[in-house]
Amino acid sequence: MDISVVIPLFNEEESLPELYAWIERVMKANGFSYEVIFVNDGSTDSSWQVINDLSKKSENVKGIKFRRNYGKSPALYCGFKEAQGDVVITMDADLQDSPDEIPELYRMITEDGYDLVSGYKQKRYDPISKTIPTKLFNATARKISGIKNLHDFNCGLKAYRKDVVKNIEVYGEMHRYIPYLAKNAGFDKIGEKVVHHQARKYGKSKFMGLNRFVNGYLDLLTLWFLSTFGKKPMHVFGFLGSIMFFIGFVAVLIIGGTKLYHLANGIPQRLITDSPWFYIALTTMLIGTQLFLAGFLGDLISRSSQNRNDYQIEEEIRCGN
Repeated sequence: MDISVVIPLFNEEESLPELYAWIERVMKANGFSYEVIFVNDGSTDSSWQVINDLSKKSENVKGIKFRRNYGKSPALYCGFKEAQGDVVITMDADLQDSPDEIPELYRMITEDGYDLVSGYKQKRYDPISKTIPTKLFNATARKISGIKNLHDFNCGLKAYRKDVVKNIEVYGEMHRYIPYLAKNAGFDKIGEKVVHHQARKYGKSKFMGLNRFVNGYLDLLTLWFLSTFGKKPMHVFGFLGSIMFFIGFVAVLIIGGTKLYHLANGIPQRLITDSPWFYIALTTMLIGTQLFLAGFLGDLISRSSQNRNDYQIEEEIRCGN
């Protein structure tokens, strides 16, 4: 199979028939063999019924229905797991991503040799409350990830070589950092394509608000820490613990030296517990011990939970069903 199109969605009943018809036209015009995998992320409208109806009309439609809303990353994870195409395309279900971009994205993967190609919505039709945080977020992501050529990490329109989606783990809200995940997995041929961005035709965006911006930065810090120290937690915790122990050791030397000096010269000496250095030594020694323990535990415990990607799927539609 040439292409798998993975489309996560939440309450997009109006746009689904138009989106699939558009994808179908593009695929037939280019002679691609394909499948379209709709992942219904706990929609409360009739999105699943629409997907069922589409599957009855076309054997190329697959569907995955979550029992509740988990988020975009879990939807992509399950879609990637199901995908069979040599090239996997992801796009949003709101008609803001154009299926007309698919042939060129496919060519860049199969002919130009990219592992991943990310769309770049150079001209956006989003409100300023979304575009300004997006620019700040992308600048930070470029700096931390080291992927300097990407302008839009979070663009929903992306193309992947099949090996990429089968060897990365998208969890939590890490869909924003799939290029970074791919790079950490050894897929470093990452390209970018300027894509057409359309104004939303139906409903309103499901991804607005300050928490989206804050969570994005927290996830980026998490990914940076895991990619840098995930396999060697003792390096960071042991280093910090050593610094704390060194400070505590210096404080002990100051306390001991002061005590000996006063005893040798017959100078009245106050209690050790009256000295601020005593509390500095005590606090830093305790913190140092805790950091060392954190490092040892981090080395013993696997960074990933076995059940992290265990999502409750209520129903599935496979090709030919």
